[in-house]
Amino acid sequence: MRSEKAWRKTAIAVVVQTLALSGAAIAQTNATQASNDAPLPTLPTITVSAAAPAEGSLTVPGVARQRDTLFQSAGSVGFVDAQSYTDTYASNLRDVLKDSPGVYVQERYGQELRLSIRGSGISRGFHTRGLEILQDSVPTNFADGSGDYYQIDPIGLSAAEVYKGGNGLAFGSSTLGGAVNFTTPTALTADAPNMLRVDGGSFGTARASGQVSRQIGAFDFLANLSVNHSEGYRNHERGQYEQLNANFGYRFSPAVETRFYFGAYVVDQLLPGTLTLNEALNDPRKASASALAGDQARNTRTERLANVTSVKLDNGQLDFSTWIIHKSLYHPIFQVIDQDYWTYGFAPRYTGNFTLGGMRNQLIAGARFFGGNNNARQYVNVNGDRGAQTLNARQDAFNYEAYLEDRLYVRPTVALMAGAKAYRNRREYQDYGGLSASPTAKSDSATYSGVNPKFGVLWEPRKDVQAFVDITRSADVPDFSDLNQTIGATNQFVPLAQQRGWTVEAGTRGQLDRFGWDLTLYRSLVRDQMLQYTVSPDVPASTFNANRTILQGVELGASAEILRNIIGAGDRLTLSQMWNYSDFRFDNDPVYGNNRIAGVPQHVLRTTVAYNRGSARVAGTIDWVPTGAYVDYANTMKVPAYVLFGIQASYEFQRGVTLFLDARNLADKRYVSDFGTVANARTANTAVFYPGVGRALYAGVKYKF
Repeated sequence: MRSEKAWRKTAIAVVVQTLALSGAAIAQTNATQASNDAPLPTLPTITVSAAAPAEGSLTVPGVARQRDTLFQSAGSVGFVDAQSYTDTYASNLRDVLKDSPGVYVQERYGQELRLSIRGSGISRGFHTRGLEILQDSVPTNFADGSGDYYQIDPIGLSAAEVYKGGNGLAFGSSTLGGAVNFTTPTALTADAPNMLRVDGGSFGTARASGQVSRQIGAFDFLANLSVNHSEGYRNHERGQYEQLNANFGYRFSPAVETRFYFGAYVVDQLLPGTLTLNEALNDPRKASASALAGDQARNTRTERLANVTSVKLDNGQLDFSTWIIHKSLYHPIFQVIDQDYWTYGFAPRYTGNFTLGGMRNQLIAGARFFGGNNNARQYVNVNGDRGAQTLNARQDAFNYEAYLEDRLYVRPTVALMAGAKAYRNRREYQDYGGLSASPTAKSDSATYSGVNPKFGVLWEPRKDVQAFVDITRSADVPDFSDLNQTIGATNQFVPLAQQRGWTVEAGTRGQLDRFGWDLTLYRSLVRDQMLQYTVSPDVPASTFNANRTILQGVELGASAEILRNIIGAGDRLTLSQMWNYSDFRFDNDPVYGNNRIAGVPQHVLRTTVAYNRGSARVAGTIDWVPTGAYVDYANTMKVPAYVLFGIQASYEFQRGVTLFLDARNLADKRYVSDFGTVANARTANTAVFYPGVGRALYAGVKYKF
């Protein structure tokens, strides 16, 4: 214990030193060019409208190469090229991921949303759970696994990679939901050296962004700044966001490159609170009384510094990722939550291509250490200001991980895959006491460890067609929001088991002439699934371990060019369909039997019909939830079904100017977009609903030069 504590004191210093010295140290490495092994056949994704023209570099490959590498996985993955939504009003991650099969993403307010893959965080009423969020391959989650989405700027991205479930092992993730890696452009992959964009529309929305990039010999840099303001659809929902993402790289040689990332993110978001179902459907623009009385808000200041250094070897590539993130949070809700958090980490990773016994072999091997320290304070909320202090505590999280995935091509078109991740996660909590709510100092801790294996087969019967089957084990460790629960007037550290599960999936993806598809069937058997229920709308939901649960479903994306050359040569009419079927149930639970797990609807469908001719595009969209989700685990209450209609249009003029229009919820449908789950709606307070946004119209102009 003594040596472990001494090590922790130097952890941040080691990270900073590594950031500063990584480029110089790697410059002395004697590396050579990559092997000439032929790449795997890969698939065009159905959500991409155009590939980036640039090849990129060692640290950041171009979009086309990024997509090719992703689809070498023997499992379900997804890819979104930012070009597919750049000419729309993309304000949050729903606008990025809404067409991705298997991804359930719903808005709450501002950039806050529910993001769930295969039941990850199915009942989490805030932020993320069971899903690793990365930016440029570097984790953005806190060290305890919690996180949010505010530093991911949709219009500052080049692509998004979706690794469902155990397929996130390629980055060291083995949670139930997997991982999503958002990549940002560099000067080597940007569409143009300069870009300006202005858009806005309904509910007092206005946004301006600018991007500049340059290549100067072996040096390159890019900076992207966006400023976004919105009064919001609901009362007391005003949001102000300033998001800066910058990177600069240096190529010491064709085989050695280092790249530094800097981000600064300012978020000032008022909270409208949750409503009863009747209020959400009949008076959706109102704010809850408690949100107004407590002037509830979520204000954050975040700074991020990261480095990725890559070395090309004869038979592969070494990548060293290092990061440090500082975040301060001022969050008046049921109390004023006032936190100051540091996250830091180091992750070496090797990817190799070589011959083993005369057969082609691919290997991914890596390790990660990342830790975090949070000074957690709470105060009585007095109209949004600090009152008497109720909590003075420290939260420390430390993670030690090693992972490996090997793909052996026993035949030119058949690969056997095996891998595993070993992990040890430590959570420590120190309440310093001396306050009326916690008069006595106390400390608690929990350690979680294990090994998660993965096995699979990938078959490529022809170019651009793949089929796969795999089985993976997942583990989700409680974060401090789960472990530290508000019980009465005190904050207590509660014992929770880690969530474990086995998932088997089978699927196929491909492109044949005019038709593309991505289909996966999966079934997860989970023990000790962490679920939440809301006790009071203003108090964070309590977490409990369910005994056994079954999560199964279908993830389908399909696209077809149904007509070509309709009016003139080169135009086309395309039909795209996304369908998520989620059958999530308790398994002979002593309280809930075989009831459905609340939080996610069984069916979510999105249809897009698009007409393209030259530089013009017009698309109609339909979002359909035919049966609303259960609100409670007792299955006594559902939210209503709904259908939403939208239309998008854009035209790119000469000289790099693009105009676009984005109209949403044209029928002004009143519906529930998300909610917090409760145990039994007959007895619980059910003011837990977030109304969906009404009719909205946005327009903008983009100039690339």
